Amino acid sequence: MRIRLSLRAGLTTGVINVFVILLGLSTLFGNTLRGWLRLGGQAPGAWLGLVLVAMWGGAQARRHAGGKSPRAALAAGGAAGLAHGLLVALFIWAVAGLSERGYPIRTWLAQLTPDVVRFLGLGLRPAVAAVVSMALLMVAGLAGGALAWAADKYAWGATIRSTRARLRTSLKEAPPVRRFSGYRHSKRALIGVGLLVVLLAPLVLGQYWNYNLGTVGAYVLLGLGLNIVVGLAGLLDLGYVAFFAIGAYTVALLTAPAPHGIEMSFWLALPVSVLMAALSGILLGIPVLRMRGDYLAIVTLGFGEIIRILSRSDVLTSFTGGPRGVRDVGGPSLFGLDLSSELYFVYLILLGIALVAYVTSRLQQTRVGRAWMAMREDEDVAAAMGVHTLKYKLLAFAIGAAFAGLGGGLYASRNQFIGPEDFVLLVSINVLCVVIIGGMGSIPGVIVGAVVLKGIPEVLRQLSDFRMLVFGALLIIMMIVRPEGLWPSRRRRMELHKDESPPAPAALPLEREMEVDTP
Repeated sequence: MRIRLSLRAGLTTGVINVFVILLGLSTLFGNTLRGWLRLGGQAPGAWLGLVLVAMWGGAQARRHAGGKSPRAALAAGGAAGLAHGLLVALFIWAVAGLSERGYPIRTWLAQLTPDVVRFLGLGLRPAVAAVVSMALLMVAGLAGGALAWAADKYAWGATIRSTRARLRTSLKEAPPVRRFSGYRHSKRALIGVGLLVVLLAPLVLGQYWNYNLGTVGAYVLLGLGLNIVVGLAGLLDLGYVAFFAIGAYTVALLTAPAPHGIEMSFWLALPVSVLMAALSGILLGIPVLRMRGDYLAIVTLGFGEIIRILSRSDVLTSFTGGPRGVRDVGGPSLFGLDLSSELYFVYLILLGIALVAYVTSRLQQTRVGRAWMAMREDEDVAAAMGVHTLKYKLLAFAIGAAFAGLGGGLYASRNQFIGPEDFVLLVSINVLCVVIIGGMGSIPGVIVGAVVLKGIPEVLRQLSDFRMLVFGALLIIMMIVRPEGLWPSRRRRMELHKDESPPAPAALPLEREMEVDTP
């Protein structure tokens, strides 16, 4: 059992290091250290980052394995370092070997430049570089396990922990913090400051960052809608992009000059898109919501693909625009003021997020929200307790689809163009990743998940080429390290960590109970 936990810790940190290399973060770390410490090249700084991750893996292995003796700590760290080193060494051997044979690696992995491959291989032959890197990372794992044991054994570790606890306590007990936390409306004040920052940020950000902020906001809307279906009601929907497409096409067809020439006002078309998406959710849910689990996921996946294929079909070109899409989608205006700029759309999306978050939070506290959570935990027990499961499933599908339709309408109007390629399966997977990584059932978690999965790849542009790799790595790491998500709901955190609650006090022996009860 201990060896298995140590190997798992080593493989987890090994996967992290492989993705660090693939995403170019090791190069970034090496360049930063070279500038700070005036090192002779990229390799020392880059390898220092990889070694630190391996040491962290050894420390985690020792903590999970629970070795209290030096031998057990070294065994745990060594096993983690061996697994870690073997995985990274195989990767370096494969990459260096392909590069040596002249294979164009950068065609698929843009961050693996010849310089990166050279410093990863330490200037050695591929096989020798693999052996050396495996030995180096194994030693790092051993060092991590030894340091973790020493930190628990010797006074300096206790000193570090006590210093950290004192700093945390002193921060909490600082007079300004105490006065602020004792204020009755302290949480509201913090929320108000955060909202003020969010409202003022678009005024100082440029058009490029406002566009990215709007993209993140659109995924927040979609995530909040899917959070009701998956996070609260426990229904796995892989065709969520279909409702997004229905909302977008409704606004586009009603406001664009072609193909129908209706040119309806944006403010009238947006509610229609929400209603159309909600109606499609109900119509889909009536025949399929008696299914569960994987069967429901497959049916919804098929529905999403049907909508995408119909949108690009030549048969419906005269109605939907076909593969060419719909251009010149109408934007909002108010009292003659054009609101189609990126700045105004950021505020429209923020207003939509606030409305959807308010509705979701209120629903969670009602009988509807409790019925959803009961179905998520055990549908049969919920039905036995009198919950009309089909009705509440339909309600969850309709509300989630309506939120997706709202996001689709705003998305189509902001971009002024939509086409079938905007509504592929990857959109549903992205939104599902937002909900899972942020924290199922948590409104702040959805916001954090959207920022992590859509915002950070825009800040670090090189990540955009490897978005699926990032999704896979984050899902693996999150499911192992933090299965409840980055910002889980309180109920979800309690469900996944109920075994960590302190044990109840042991009952007194019968004789002792009689003595206590005797006056």
